[in-house]
Amino acid sequence: MVRFITTLFFIISLALFYSVYISPEFFPYVGLITLTIPLLLVINGILLFSLLLARRWLALLPLIALALGWKFVGVTFQIPNTQTTTEQEKLSILSYNVALFSYVRDKSTQPNTQNIIKWIQEYEADIKCFQEFYQDYSTPSRNAIKLLGTESGYEHTYQIIEGSPKNKSYGMAIFSKHPIVNEGRVFDTKRNNGVIFADIKVGKDTVRIYNAHLESMSIQSETLNNLDGIKENYRETLGKLKRGQVTRASQLGILEEHMKNSPYVNILVGDFNDVPYSYTYFTLRKIMENAFEKAGKGFGFTYNRVLFFLRIDNIFYEKPLKVLNFKTHKEVDYSDHYPISATFDWDSPLRNKPPAED
Repeated sequence: MVRFITTLFFIISLALFYSVYISPEFFPYVGLITLTIPLLLVINGILLFSLLLARRWLALLPLIALALGWKFVGVTFQIPNTQTTTEQEKLSILSYNVALFSYVRDKSTQPNTQNIIKWIQEYEADIKCFQEFYQDYSTPSRNAIKLLGTESGYEHTYQIIEGSPKNKSYGMAIFSKHPIVNEGRVFDTKRNNGVIFADIKVGKDTVRIYNAHLESMSIQSETLNNLDGIKENYRETLGKLKRGQVTRASQLGILEEHMKNSPYVNILVGDFNDVPYSYTYFTLRKIMENAFEKAGKGFGFTYNRVLFFLRIDNIFYEKPLKVLNFKTHKEVDYSDHYPISATFDWDSPLRNKPPAED
C-alpha cells in the first residue's frame, strides 16, 4: 500500500509539474489543476520524511519529485535578502491596481479616494503604473491625471478602455519622471482589461514599460468575500475560472509577440490575475526575470480579499537589468490589491535589442 501511494503521488507530481507549460487553450482545466502544486510539495515532503525514518528505498521517489518541483518553492516563498546596495544610479517602479480609487471595505465606510491618491503622491518612484485607473475631469478631487501627473511633476500616458475622454473614464495609466518618447496599447477588451506601453528615456538609454491587466475571473466581489458564496456557486465559479485561464493564454500570445518586436529592453508590470503555478507565469518566466524571485521576501501575497494567499501582481524584467529590491506594500490596504515596487540598477547602459526577424 505504501509503495502504491508513493508511486501514485510521484506520477501525479511529475504530470502537474509539467502541466504549467501546457496552454489552457488546448486543455482548459489545466490552470485549475496546477493550483494543487503547493499541496503536492507538502505531501512529497511528508512522504520523504516518513520513508527516510523507515529506511525505505522508496524515499527516492518523493526526493526526485521535490528536486523537480523545487522551482515552485522559489516562486512561492523567498528568504529576505539582507544585501546592502551602494550609491549607484537607480530606477524605481511602482505598480498598483487602484480599483478605480474607490475601494470600500464594507458598507459603513466611505471610499478611500483621498487616502489612496495621497499615498501615491507621497510615494517616491520614477515610474508609476496603474491598473483600473479612474479619471474624472468634472471633480477636482478625482482628477487623478492632474493630481498624480501635472501637479506632481510626472509625464503620463493614459489609455482609456471605456468612458468619455472629456468627462469620466477608466483605463490604464503610466506616469514617469523621465520623458515618455513613445506610447501605445497592445490590446484591450473594451471592458476593464488590456496592456499598454510607454518608451521612457532614462539618461542616454530608453526602456519600454509594459503595464498589463490580464483577463480577470469576472467573479462578483460578494462571492469572493464570502466563502459560503463560493461553495454555493462553485459550478459558476469554476466556469469563470476556466474561461479566465483560456482568455489569458490568448492575451499572453499577443503580448509575447509585441514584446519580441520591442527595440528596447522591456519591463513588464501589472495585475496578471494568475498565480505563480500557471501557464501565464511560467511562460513569462522563460523569457524574463521576476523581481519577487530575485529580490523579494516571504510569500509576497498581493490580493487584499478573503483569498489573501494569492500573488497575482508581478514585475518582470529583461536582462541586462538587475533588480536591487522588491516590496509588497501590505501596509497599504486601500484597494483589493496591494501595491508592489522594485528598484533596478541603472549604472550600466542598456543594450538595445535589434528588431526581431520574421
